[in-house]
Amino acid sequence: MDKSHEQFMREAIKLSEKSIDEDGGPFGAIIVKGGEIISRGSNKVTLCNDPTAHAEINAIREAAEKLGNYDLKGCTIYSSCEPCPMCLGAIYWAHIDKIYYANTRRDAKAIKFDDSLIYEELAKPIQKRRVQTEQILRDEANVAFDKWLNKSDKTEY
Repeated sequence: MDKSHEQFMREAIKLSEKSIDEDGGPFGAIIVKGGEIISRGSNKVTLCNDPTAHAEINAIREAAEKLGNYDLKGCTIYSSCEPCPMCLGAIYWAHIDKIYYANTRRDAKAIKFDDSLIYEELAKPIQKRRVQTEQILRDEANVAFDKWLNKSDKTEY
């Protein structure tokens, strides 16, 4: 019998609480396919010294490894908090079908996990962003893009 969405979310929330006890951040995520949990992730940013080690990213990495596929169509992610821009991007790249979340980004901001800067920066023109960006060697880099475009046996994703 399939678990309910609430039961799956409770699993993600339990991971967020457990993560705190293990000196991680208060975030947890699970990925479900066919009514079964296929992966779990918690925040390990400080534990691994990896700024990308968010719960959703860790759950996606585990799911892709377990399924032997980068394409997670047919999967649903349950996150204890609304995914940040990085995690949301990864969810889209993984082709996950649906996101359920508990806390909002405003709830996260209230406990000093604030992604507002990133949302604001993404809305600005590149030249106005805080991190300076400069394009160089486009023609040289386009060689790889042309090679990819003309490759007949590529695996598109």
